[in-house]
Amino acid sequence: MALLRSYVSGEWHTSAEEGVPLHDATTGEEVARVSSAGVDMAATLDYGRRVGGPALRELTFHQRAALLKALASHLREHRDELYALSAKTGATLGDSKFDIDGGIGVLFTYGSKGKRELPNSTVYVDGAVEPLSKGGTFAGQHIATPLRGVAIQINAFNFPVWGPLEKFAPAFLAGVPSLVKPASQTAYLTARLVELIIESGILPEGSLQFIAGSVGDLLDHVTAQDLVSFTGSASTAQKLRAHPAIIRNAVRFNAEADSLNLSILGPDAKPGTVEFDLFVKQLTSEMTVKAGQKCTAIRRAFVPAELLDAVAEAASARLAKVTVGNPTAEGVRMGALASLEQREEVRRSLKALLDAGSIVFGDPEKVDVVDADAERGAFISPVLLKADPERAEPHEVEAFGPVSTLLPYTSTEQLIDYAARGEGSLAGSIVTADTDFAREIVLGVAPWHGRLLVLDADDAKESTGHGSPMPQLVHGGPGRAGGGEEMGGIRGVMHHLQRTAVQGTPKLLSAVTGQWVAGAPRTISDEHPFRKSLAELKVGDAVVAGPRQVTQADIDHFTEFTGDSFYAHTDPEAAAANPLFGGIVAHGYLVVSFAAGLFVSPEPGPVLANYGLENLRFLTPVKVDDTLTVTLTAKQITPRVDQEYGEVRWDADVTNQNDESVAKYDVLTLVAKEKA
Repeated sequence: MALLRSYVSGEWHTSAEEGVPLHDATTGEEVARVSSAGVDMAATLDYGRRVGGPALRELTFHQRAALLKALASHLREHRDELYALSAKTGATLGDSKFDIDGGIGVLFTYGSKGKRELPNSTVYVDGAVEPLSKGGTFAGQHIATPLRGVAIQINAFNFPVWGPLEKFAPAFLAGVPSLVKPASQTAYLTARLVELIIESGILPEGSLQFIAGSVGDLLDHVTAQDLVSFTGSASTAQKLRAHPAIIRNAVRFNAEADSLNLSILGPDAKPGTVEFDLFVKQLTSEMTVKAGQKCTAIRRAFVPAELLDAVAEAASARLAKVTVGNPTAEGVRMGALASLEQREEVRRSLKALLDAGSIVFGDPEKVDVVDADAERGAFISPVLLKADPERAEPHEVEAFGPVSTLLPYTSTEQLIDYAARGEGSLAGSIVTADTDFAREIVLGVAPWHGRLLVLDADDAKESTGHGSPMPQLVHGGPGRAGGGEEMGGIRGVMHHLQRTAVQGTPKLLSAVTGQWVAGAPRTISDEHPFRKSLAELKVGDAVVAGPRQVTQADIDHFTEFTGDSFYAHTDPEAAAANPLFGGIVAHGYLVVSFAAGLFVSPEPGPVLANYGLENLRFLTPVKVDDTLTVTLTAKQITPRVDQEYGEVRWDADVTNQNDESVAKYDVLTLVAKEKA
């Protein structure tokens, strides 16, 4: 059998030891062997810091985002190969798509969000400039820059593709190299994933390394610039979190651990309602997808006490239709657990749960299977229980397999208390059409959850479901669930960046951030900045235009032309009584329109389009016969990686004859990279 290789320090490493055997979850046959013996863990981390980190930090956020999209497209072409290998983990084709397509989708999502929401720069500017002095010569700005270490990820067995990719994507986009260590049971699938990535040549060298087997003394060598992310049991997370090097160096540690996720059926969702059917369908699906080996699967199903029997009957009927067996066989809806050891662990957990309740459906010791040997393969029947929610076991014991427990409740107060007894969950769902009930439960259980889905007839068709983490949203939870967060869109990227407050002059802040800051020098020349291509334009290039007087005739014409006859522009007596105006004032949008007329350079040229305004504020009323002057300054220049143009953000400051700002806003334009 093949011995899985590690990819470290720029080369593939094969252990001299014969390794630990890994088995096909369905047949029990040996698939591969795994060992990390001989890997120099200190050198591996050093290589990531010394080679991978600098290569990533040379790229902008947009360049990294483009590489993520390219990698996603490459992996999508190899899905069939990964599906076939995934079947050896006990996964059906649907399970495999959940894992593999889900992981590829994370790469696509971060590629898109990086382009849309991050600058085409190596520095992330976090928030607005903070004025720190009266004269404006001293200010502060928060920036975020990549940590100079390695993002170490130690993953669970249940998602050998999605698990590493959902951690890798935000780290890579942030500019931090990753070191992937999968759980051994399914490491052969992750190993092939990494081979495909390395063979593609898409990523900078050192940005991704891979360890097949034990981590050895890896954590002894972490520094304050490294990060550790773990998915697995709460007990292992606790041991890793307490590692002396992690404590000593205050290493950023993120854990996603055991989670007794709940789903709640609302009192309004009686048999015959759409919501009742949705609850039962979701519950049984969560039990059987990936054979229940999902960190987000429903473990506690809370139902109104009077509906307990109805839910048990409906769920049992659906579970009776689930065919268990070889995941490649036609008609099979649930495959095997990842290993025989995992099956025994589920059976042990079930024994503890049965102390508090009884089985409604299934037999943990016996199951009929299709096209497989029930004993050689790690097969187990879906098991639905009902239990007393006052007992501790349902809130403390997780059977990590196709197991869920029905728990009755009689009031919202009681339900919120039961939810808290789980001591922290990744995901919860409330199935109800009653928004008042849903609001009360959401606010009551939110402190114990990382994510909450409210499901009803209106959103069911488009909902991604209880157990589907989305890369745009945080994935993690408090307490027992690990106390961390993964993904979460740009929040996930920020986890890998160091936020730093920089204090200095506006000129210094502009130099550091690459963005013009009010008070920094402007460059005003004979050439209008709209005549400059992106290659020629510099941050701080500006034009001052005006003055233009605002007359009563202008205000009257704008009123008639637009239909905006608000009294402050049309009724002298009412306008005079307004404590903010004290008389007729010009429309705010008239001011903005006049400003555009002043600063525009109308001839065709590098400026292709104006596509919006942001942060518009009207600061001082404009009275009849006031004169307006506008100062337009290039504030931020963002070339688009895949286009022949980029975005320029301009600072617009409209002032009156007394040099008072009457309006401030950002103008957004698209500008060609080169002149035609």
